[in-house]
Amino acid sequence: QVQLVESGGGLVQAGGSLRLSCAASGRTGSSYAMGWFRQDPGKKQQFVAAISGSGDNTYYADSVKGRFTISRDNAKNTVYLEMNSLKPEDTAVYYCAARFGGSSWYGHLYDYWGQGTQVTVSS
Repeated sequence: QVQLVESGGGLVQAGGSLRLSCAASGRTGSSYAMGWFRQDPGKKQQFVAAISGSGDNTYYADSVKGRFTISRDNAKNTVYLEMNSLKPEDTAVYYCAARFGGSSWYGHLYDYWGQGTQVTVSS
């Protein structure tokens, strides 16, 4: 069993930055790809970024490419999402997810999810 706990969300002005963290416990490590997804009330879940178990490969949604950076520290069992140049449309609850095996941008392929952290970007 894997438990994921996100932190780092908050309120920020447009153009600002936030760094989200996802601490994993249980059987984790380089066997698990990690992903970040987001969801605004009334909207569909949206893929944001993913990283392979080794950290060598990263993937981004077009909407965040060049602004967000996903990284991981397997020694600390933690995944990060550095978010820069934030826009009001980035406002959502951000979820961390773990998947045994390779990365994916399909949320339904992930095995474990965190409880989410709210990110609000004011204009």
